[in-house]
Amino acid sequence: MRRVVLDRMGRLGRFVWSGWVGVAGLAVFAALWQQGHEAYGDFILPSPLATFAATRALLELPETWRLAWETGLRAVQGFGLTALLGGVLGLAVGYSAAAMRLARPLLTIVMGVPPIAWIVLAMIWFGSSTGTVLTTTVVASFPLVFANVAEGVATRDRALEEMARAFGAGPLQRLWTIVIRQVAGRYFPALAVALGSTFKVAVMAELLANIDGIGVALATSRSNLDVAQSISWVVIIVAAIFIVEYGVVQPIRAELERWREAARPWGVKR
Repeated sequence: MRRVVLDRMGRLGRFVWSGWVGVAGLAVFAALWQQGHEAYGDFILPSPLATFAATRALLELPETWRLAWETGLRAVQGFGLTALLGGVLGLAVGYSAAAMRLARPLLTIVMGVPPIAWIVLAMIWFGSSTGTVLTTTVVASFPLVFANVAEGVATRDRALEEMARAFGAGPLQRLWTIVIRQVAGRYFPALAVALGSTFKVAVMAELLANIDGIGVALATSRSNLDVAQSISWVVIIVAAIFIVEYGVVQPIRAELERWREAARPWGVKR
């Protein structure tokens, strides 16, 4: 038990340490941002320092935390439904070639409809409520997760399943140890994209449907021509995405993909 805990702590430590590369990327982005500010001025693009000062001022207000919580809760709920439905249905459909052929044109139809059209339809169906946000986030993100999981199941290495069957592994054991481990390589990258999509669509739905949240706050700052505050709200949204992805999604992925670390040749680094 102690060894398992130490092993998990070691993986967590390596994951946190690898974040320094991301910090370097953010530093490069901030430098480019500063160049844009110097080229176009405060009205078009406030400096990073001015934006962070405006963000700090927003975070000192209790109302900011309430709005961020409302938007974040809706987005996370939509993301959770997308991850669950896309994973389960994709896993089921991937085992059937006929179901795959049936699902492809339906996915094309759903993905071909712009998110703003789904928002309009959801506003008609649910009004200015959380149902509008959840519907649009799930519809916008579900096809990507579903298609990746289904394709991962369809292209799995069947020889490994046969080997596991020969050694007496049952259906559930083969599903967990063979299929899901292979599908995870497609599932989690799709979840990373879906996470950003759910937050973006949630804010868009709040703005268009006038639902209390960051979307309404963005509309207010836009009407006041407060560019720094508008970008500050964007910074808060991106921070929420980082928290969910690197606090929840990536640790789960690291736990399910421990075999990648074991399979990597000695001395090979990421």
